[in-house]
Amino acid sequence: MVQDIRKSIIAGSWYPGRAENLRSQIRSFLSRVPEEAPPAGDLLALIVPHAGYTYSGEVAAYAYKLLLHRPFHRVVLVAPSHRHAFRGASIDRKTGYETPLGVAPVDPVLSEALRRQSPVFQYVPEGHAQEHSLEIQIPFLQETLGDFSLVAVIQGSQDEATSEEMALALARVLRGEKILLVASTDLSHFHAYDRAKALDQKILDRVAAFDEAGLMADLGNDRVEACGGGIMVTVMKTARLLGADRARVLRYANSGDVTGDRSGVVGYLAAALFKQGSGGEGER
Repeated sequence: MVQDIRKSIIAGSWYPGRAENLRSQIRSFLSRVPEEAPPAGDLLALIVPHAGYTYSGEVAAYAYKLLLHRPFHRVVLVAPSHRHAFRGASIDRKTGYETPLGVAPVDPVLSEALRRQSPVFQYVPEGHAQEHSLEIQIPFLQETLGDFSLVAVIQGSQDEATSEEMALALARVLRGEKILLVASTDLSHFHAYDRAKALDQKILDRVAAFDEAGLMADLGNDRVEACGGGIMVTVMKTARLLGADRARVLRYANSGDVTGDRSGVVGYLAAALFKQGSGGEGER
């Protein structure tokens, strides 16, 4: 196969451009997460932020530290499109994603299986070309998982119908497999600190209650804000179809907690979805 590697577009800006500095920063973030017994149950999915590591890396580490106890060899990353509008979702055809820590290979078999499963999945190269929200997750995965392959999904439309179709297709392909789902999202943007916390708390409550329907309703009625709101719904729906029955909010903070500037902040969430019950997989 001819190699078509996606070069990093954010190394040296959103995260360090030198491997030793990047690895040191990630390890520092992970070391600051309190040592606790990992939550019981089978981990199916993570929800993580996608700002520059200086701002959201410490929050992201609360989710990624769980992977030190639960190794995965395949990951499906779902992220929003910030710069190119399109309908449905796009699965990248690159053969790997390069960061200062090396190349994370794309899983061509799993990627193709998803494309064949539903027309909601297509290939929109413009959706991937300058998108940071997916790439920024990869160094954390490289440091915590080591060897793994990925499927790179950019969700263009974040409406309920798109999330529903994606979730059904993802669940059909992933059922019975040990594959980690990762939803990449930030929360409210550029509100004053107290207003942002109040808005974001509504999302935290929906996630903690594993209420993806309520979250979608809140998003549709502008009661909450998240640049990856539909991505959260997609991954929560998929995880539920695969048997997840419990959610845990691991950490929340916003950029004001890092910079001290509380005039206009961005919110960050780390959460995890688990399968704890002993029953069979079901749909809701």
